[in-house]
Amino acid sequence: TIIANSQKYSNGTFEEIGHLVREIVSLAETCCADGADPSCYDAGSTALSVKSCSADSPFPAHPGTAECCAHEGLERKLCLAALRHPPQPLPRYLQPSDKELCQAFRQDPREFADRFLYEYASSYSQAPLPVLLGSTRTFLSMVSTCCISPAPTACFLKEKLERKALSLLTLTSNRICSRFSAYGKDKVSFSYLASLAQKVPTASFEDLLPLAEDAAEVSSQCCDSVAEDCMQKKLLEHVAKVCAALSARDGRFANCCKGKNLMENHFCILAMPPAAAPKLPEVSEPTNKELCGKEGALHATRFLFELARRHPSLPDAVLAKLYDSSGKLRGECCSTKDPSTCLDSKRQQMEAELLPLLEKAGQLCGHYNKLPFLEFKKRLRESLAQAEPEASPAQLEQLLEQRVSFASTCCLPDAPPLLCASKV
Repeated sequence: TIIANSQKYSNGTFEEIGHLVREIVSLAETCCADGADPSCYDAGSTALSVKSCSADSPFPAHPGTAECCAHEGLERKLCLAALRHPPQPLPRYLQPSDKELCQAFRQDPREFADRFLYEYASSYSQAPLPVLLGSTRTFLSMVSTCCISPAPTACFLKEKLERKALSLLTLTSNRICSRFSAYGKDKVSFSYLASLAQKVPTASFEDLLPLAEDAAEVSSQCCDSVAEDCMQKKLLEHVAKVCAALSARDGRFANCCKGKNLMENHFCILAMPPAAAPKLPEVSEPTNKELCGKEGALHATRFLFELARRHPSLPDAVLAKLYDSSGKLRGECCSTKDPSTCLDSKRQQMEAELLPLLEKAGQLCGHYNKLPFLEFKKRLRESLAQAEPEASPAQLEQLLEQRVSFASTCCLPDAPPLLCASKV
């Protein structure tokens, strides 16, 4: 209950989650007992919804609460139950030292366990529930075993090595499901396709599309699943397919895929930076007829794939914006009386807005990925001073910090999608 509610209300405080958990557990204990009144749950959940709607509610605050509280009865309960906080853009849980863990554990084992479950689950709020349950269970078992061990250092070392694959699964599945939650299945498939195109630009659209669709299928089947091994099983099957398809084609993939631990191999592939831009002929845009035909979405995706492999430094957030704009363009024009005229005029408008963005973002991320951080910052400061000769030192500093913040968050392979979409 602590894990599920910490995931759901990832911005709630430990105390707020504690209040909610106690109420839910009490309701379950009372109403699930033998001989409980059949109306017990209905009456108890009604009292809980009234408490949620009171001005001094001790539960996590949510901007949608007031709207839910305008309803009555079952409608109100369902509305409140559906509320969720947006996920943390980046996991904030930092594991204390072994000594600090044992100190806190000895002080109050129950409080230690509850607080850990809250901090870990709210940090990895998009990881599937069974993954979090497995990860937190083994962590608490490690602490309770090693803190009473005569050789705690050796004990922690051994247990951490054994937990490594599970820790990576938690981190990786949180990233995968954050993207799935933000993008949905089709856009996740495109995002993964573009990422692979930038890592191995010699591979064709036909080589990479099935792998991207398979990755989207893993997200769609496992992110909300309560099946115990869904994510682990499907993800490892997916990694095996990626390695089989791309190891012979690219040395970096072969290197990532040679390990015996498939989860580590997957993490290696995710963290792989983009390849150097290949020398390819200029990409031709799909015709208006193709865009509005039965396979319009596929033609648009193929064009964006070609764009991504030619511009490996373009960050995911910018490619995702292009994907959205392309879908919007087809949605607005293909059902009109004269799709060609509509597409031509809107395409011009889109190019005027997006081409400067593509150039800036590609250049920014290209420099960020290649240069040491201080050198990157120095060159960026110089180029901004040239581009904005009228700006005051304070304005230049502000511009510099904006660009540095974007680059250090959004040029990375695991950039948080919602945060970076807002920064674009």
